[in-house]
Order: sequence, then C-alpha cells, then structure tokens
Amino acid sequence: MIDEDAARRRIAERLAELEAEDARGRDGQAVVTLDQQAVGRLSRQDALLSQSMAKATQARRDRERRALAAALARLEEGEFGYCEDCGEEIASGRLRLDPTVTRCVECASG
Repeated sequence: MIDEDAARRRIAERLAELEAEDARGRDGQAVVTLDQQAVGRLSRQDALLSQSMAKATQARRDRERRALAAALARLEEGEFGYCEDCGEEIASGRLRLDPTVTRCVECASG
C-alpha cells in the first residue's frame, strides 16, 4: 500500500533541502577572479576546478528537482507507485527510499 501523503511530505522535504543546497552553492559558481594574494596558474586552476564542481553539483540538483516534480505529477494523476514498464505496483519500501523511482525492482534490474 502506497502512502501518498508520506510521499508528498518526503518530496516537499527534499525540495526544501535542494533549495538550501542551492543557496549554499551559489558562491561556488561565481565567475572566477584572480586572487592577487595567490597569483599563479595553480591557484587559478584550483578556482576553476572548484567552479566546475559547483556547476556539476547544481546540475545534479536540477535533475533531482525535475524528477521530484515528475513524481508529484504522477501523484496528482494517480499514477504514482506503478512501474512504467510493467504496470505493477512498486514496493512501498523502494518508494520510501526514493519517491522518484518509476520502475519496479524486476524491471529496473532487467
């Protein structure tokens, strides 16, 4: 049995967490400027690497946010918790761990 209210709460909590992570990650994505105290190619490369990692992390959060929005849409349409391949119900434990899953264990592993 799928607890849709619990799924909605879990999705809302994760979306709030993503917003908080976004706020913390904005500085890391800023334009890299040369720090005059640490002049050198390695300092600039380190700053560019940090910026690249911050952008990759943001892209991961954006993908997760889209998956969460799709899960909410499935909840509204009455399709939440059913495998998109075989139509069988997805195990409630699997959905508790990750409400964005769209396939049952059997279809996901096959």
